[in-house]
Amino acid sequence: MLDTSAILALIHDEPGAERVVEALPGASLGTVSLAEIIGKLVDTDIDASGVRQLLTTAGVTIQPLLAKDAELAGAMRSLDGGWTLSLGDRCYLALTVRSIPADVLTAARAWAELDLPIRVRLLR
Repeated sequence: MLDTSAILALIHDEPGAERVVEALPGASLGTVSLAEIIGKLVDTDIDASGVRQLLTTAGVTIQPLLAKDAELAGAMRSLDGGWTLSLGDRCYLALTVRSIPADVLTAARAWAELDLPIRVRLLR
């Protein structure tokens, strides 16, 4: 799975962007992350109208948030440090838990400290 920070690193050619390029074919992205990416681009006056098409053309599958994911995301507030996570982060992590393999490429270092059955790969 790729998270919002990974895609934004790629778009803005930030450190770690090359790791995202390597991960693109066959990667997944959650619909909540897609919304967050588009919102961040809108905030910086970047045309976001073709983002979804570009991602799918690059081989990224867009994964919907299911009811069971939403329940897990809500329950993550009870994790040690879970209250510091945004709703978007918790939704994304819930999608990662059910992905195969259950790993995520991110710039969010705090995720590596969480007690979740996922592998966190840091961009930088």
